[in-house]
Amino acid sequence: MTAAGRALALETKGLSKRFGHQLAVNSVDLAVPRGLVFGFLGPNGSGKTTTIRMMLGLAAPTAGEVRVLGMDMPRQLDEVLPRVGALVEGPAFYPFLSGAANLHRFDAADRHAAPSTRRARVAEALERVGLSHAARKKVRAYSLGMKQRLGIANALLARRELLVLDEPTNGLDPQGTREVRNLVRSLAADGATVFVSSHLLAEVEQICTHAAIMSAGRLVAQGPLAELRESGTAQLRLVTPDAGTASGVLVRFGLSPVVSHPDGADAVITSSLPIGAGFDGTAGLPAANGRVAPEAIVAALVADGARVRGFTVERGSLEDRFVALTGEGFDVAQ
Repeated sequence: MTAAGRALALETKGLSKRFGHQLAVNSVDLAVPRGLVFGFLGPNGSGKTTTIRMMLGLAAPTAGEVRVLGMDMPRQLDEVLPRVGALVEGPAFYPFLSGAANLHRFDAADRHAAPSTRRARVAEALERVGLSHAARKKVRAYSLGMKQRLGIANALLARRELLVLDEPTNGLDPQGTREVRNLVRSLAADGATVFVSSHLLAEVEQICTHAAIMSAGRLVAQGPLAELRESGTAQLRLVTPDAGTASGVLVRFGLSPVVSHPDGADAVITSSLPIGAGFDGTAGLPAANGRVAPEAIVAALVADGARVRGFTVERGSLEDRFVALTGEGFDVAQ
């Protein structure tokens, strides 16, 4: 295994899943670095849960490869799963048993778990998710949010190198959401890799450093959040009385200026400004790190005699970038 492979908690190559004539997951190449919180984003129905099920050995891929913690899945399933905690498609518990009793049963089913320390592990897991007060309450009396937290507690019964959480804040009130958010951060701080699947942009932005975006079964982007934000377009706005000269400068930079006169005096010129790597305007014009530098545009305007009375560049939001990639909206509610 290469050094790059050892640095990845999750890796897929050409991962695909077909249900009859429907290709639910289409040749996904995913790379999740170790020791961070990784967001797996996409609208509902984009293939996120199916991809997770294949990564965990819960579903057989039609094609492709999966490596978890550097080991092949499902061939090394027995070696991998004791090091992985997961909450997929919502928790399922015995409703007539208490939260603590449910966790005792799940822990007893783990042949790697020592019976002598079971009670302490269950108590610690319940405390970490804020359910110590409800440990003896029957699960049928739990709210949806409490059941969700109990599912996370089940994933935490043993120390895990990787935690896979599918929609972990589903059904939680704002307080519960904050608690889960803090819990995820603390798990990563302890050295675990946390893989969070979600359709909530606000959640991913607050807890993740890296993300991947699914759309219609395809992986359309992945990487650090900062890079994802910077790989779309920005909106340039220029105020000048010299519309003709200024437009000519922008065209030389490969832009498409749109001129308007909202107040009947100075022209307002707008243009989409690509900020992704690989856009450097026309030959010979200054660029920084493969991107048009706004100060280079201003310098060129002044050099050509265009008076600049206002110049702004507004970057698109992360939501704008995701919608541009998927063609669909995301739920951004807390």
